[in-house]
Amino acid sequence: MVKTQKGFTLIELMIVIAIIGILAAVAVPQYGQYTKRAKFADVITQTAAIKTAVSLCYQDRNVIADCDGGAFGIVDVNTAGPVVDTIVTTNGVITATGGVQVDGATYILDPGIGAAGAPLNWSVDAASTCAASNLCKL
Repeated sequence: MVKTQKGFTLIELMIVIAIIGILAAVAVPQYGQYTKRAKFADVITQTAAIKTAVSLCYQDRNVIADCDGGAFGIVDVNTAGPVVDTIVTTNGVITATGGVQVDGATYILDPGIGAAGAPLNWSVDAASTCAASNLCKL
């Protein structure tokens, strides 16, 4: 009569635990970065209404320098919340600053002025700190 092995040996269990540990060591930092990017999406989303207001201001005034926060329907946001701290508009340039959950990263949008009557072409400014921390794309 042959006795068959029941269960796993200690070495097999240690190998499985080591593999799980390696996977966790890689996955946990990536998850943290993923959640920051998801939270920073709120900062990007909240600039959409202000982009529309600046575009309408430029369409009405034909001078981008007139499109400041607090004028012509453009509001400056000063929430001091965990995700969005402030959104300020100066000469059509929108600067959104994230809160503590996104390490205070900035998202700066430049209005690109094309031909007369053409809509503004928005681009993320290279001075934005969100690109360096991989929270937004240039």
